Amino acid sequence: MARLNVNPTRMVMSKLKGQLKVAIKGHKLMKDKRDELMRIFLDLAREIKALREEVEPMLEEVYGSFSVARAVMTPEMLEEALMYPKQSVKLVAEEKNVMSIDVPSFDFEQENTQTGSVYPYGFATTSGELDKSIEKLSILFPKLLQLAGMEKEAMLIADEIEKTRRRVNALEYVKIPNYKETIKYIKMKLDENERGNQTRLMKVKDMMLKENIEQQREKDAEMLAQMAD
Repeated sequence: MARLNVNPTRMVMSKLKGQLKVAIKGHKLMKDKRDELMRIFLDLAREIKALREEVEPMLEEVYGSFSVARAVMTPEMLEEALMYPKQSVKLVAEEKNVMSIDVPSFDFEQENTQTGSVYPYGFATTSGELDKSIEKLSILFPKLLQLAGMEKEAMLIADEIEKTRRRVNALEYVKIPNYKETIKYIKMKLDENERGNQTRLMKVKDMMLKENIEQQREKDAEMLAQMAD
């Protein structure tokens, strides 16, 4: 613990007591925020894990079907089949507030450039595996978008947890002990000064009492002398 470099006065001590009260209240609020962020983060991590376990096998199936399609089709045929898509996707990125943290929220708008199915090609020169990969990818795309948003949210919350943890530790192990140590030091100095003042007052009182006694003795001596004459 390090004592703050301040003048040991009552005004400074009163100011430090107010700052200590604010620091203790802020420490409690920060701890509550950290605990709530941890709860949100753990719930989100469980959701991300469940969604990943659902998405990854589907993604493997998409890659597998597409690999087979590339194997049975020539590169020119594959490029021609996918050259003019029938659908376009517009990504909509918004923000939502979680414990004073702005986290992204993704959505998409799907637009059909042509009427009909999702397949942008005829079936005469293409492989059935390509159909499977495109169909599965169209189902998988919203889940991938949701997963991306959730993982970004988890990263932002983790960063905020770390910042909040540092603030809690700074208050708990630095600020609050420093305030307490400084207040204790000022109180000790003020008590010491008060004791010194009391000692000086007692000495002054003794000196005045002694002087009064001497004066009284002189008066008594004068009166005795006059009576003797």
